[in-house]
Amino acid sequence: MTLTHFDAAGQAHMVDVSGKAPTQREAVAEAAVVMAPETLALATGGAAKGDVLGVARLAGIMGAKRTAELIPLCHPLPLHKVAVELVPDPALPGVRITATARTTGRTGVEMEALTAATVAALTVYDMLKAAQKDMRIEGVRLLSKTGGKSGSFHAPDTGPGAAP
Repeated sequence: MTLTHFDAAGQAHMVDVSGKAPTQREAVAEAAVVMAPETLALATGGAAKGDVLGVARLAGIMGAKRTAELIPLCHPLPLHKVAVELVPDPALPGVRITATARTTGRTGVEMEALTAATVAALTVYDMLKAAQKDMRIEGVRLLSKTGGKSGSFHAPDTGPGAAP
């Protein structure tokens, strides 16, 4: 397998996508923030800092829009949709996060979806860290991607969003 971000001499470079045809592309990623039930109650019941899940949703969307500034070799993309869903899960206990990114372009939006899920998780942690410092961010992964030359990908059901 050849890694696309390295040239023949092993030097990092941005992949040339100019020869690719634009296609509709979508990626879905997930993450989870595991916490104590008492902390989850703060996240869903209105913490002193305000709407934890709402702030995290906006942060995830903003993170997706800035992915090319954060990941050195990512192409800046015109995103047509970014959606971030945060669902409290008492069985975890914690918050399950699903992020979807969509565009029509020459390269995929996997990194944008992963960045959205991760930034949302980091924001949940930031908003609740005064209550619990040992929360864990787990299971950040790509769930699916469609479009492009490599076709579709669907992860096996083994991560934080999988049924127990």
